[in-house]
Amino acid sequence: MKIRYKKKYLSFSLIFGILWLIISLLGIFTKENPYWTDYAFLIISFLYLGTYFYGKRNKYLTLENGQIFVNKPFGKKINLNDIKQIKNFAGDYILKTDKTELKINTQIIDEKSLVELNNELEKLELK
Repeated sequence: MKIRYKKKYLSFSLIFGILWLIISLLGIFTKENPYWTDYAFLIISFLYLGTYFYGKRNKYLTLENGQIFVNKPFGKKINLNDIKQIKNFAGDYILKTDKTELKINTQIIDEKSLVELNNELEKLELK
């Protein structure tokens, strides 16, 4: 099961990426000697656009084969059977095992996917 990002979260990444790209290209091509900040803005735009495309393709979380994966470049994965405690703090879930802790930001999860995640976590019958 894939837990998707909110469309609003991805849209903001796309909009900011396009805005930074426009600002950087205007700075680079309209000046005779572009400043270093113009190139920095270009890098920032690529980071925002990369976040958008990566999030669109890979989703936020994956629940498969009794494991939960956070789909980030250096994301964590834990076995659902190893979870000892589930905390709900400030709208986020904190899944704790003996060795690791996984924080799930529910503010950026799509509403339908959040219902699916809640159902899966309730099946674990933990506090």
